[in-house]
Amino acid sequence: MKLLLDRISLAFIAVTSAYVGIFAYFATRTWFDTFPGFGLRWLPQLGPYNEHFAKDVGAVYLAFTALSLMALAHARKPAVVPLAGATLLVFNTLHFLYHLTMLHVYEPLDRALNVVLLGLLVVMSLILVIPGGAVTNRKVAA
Repeated sequence: MKLLLDRISLAFIAVTSAYVGIFAYFATRTWFDTFPGFGLRWLPQLGPYNEHFAKDVGAVYLAFTALSLMALAHARKPAVVPLAGATLLVFNTLHFLYHLTMLHVYEPLDRALNVVLLGLLVVMSLILVIPGGAVTNRKVAA
């Protein structure tokens, strides 16, 4: 069950990170003006456009995509998933906490979506660092 939850979490994080990363890095100005898309706009309220910042955000999210996909491919190796999870948990928690301080700039629907979606990323990252249970690898005495 834990392996399945890890894989779902890693796949979700990989897909959402790829969306943000590709959008931010390769369509920088459009990303800033229209993110997250679907008729919503979450970035202009947070400050002026900065190409360097937007490209850096795209690069970081593309790195998270690579990290998540590599962890997904090696999910059965004991240290891989928790290491990826710890990295993602640090970022996603700090990102979430920042956005909690900025909810006042958004309309109610955008506030709710920020809390739910960013909170979900924190939960999925946390799943990755929670141990799956005691692994016993004891030799039976002969």
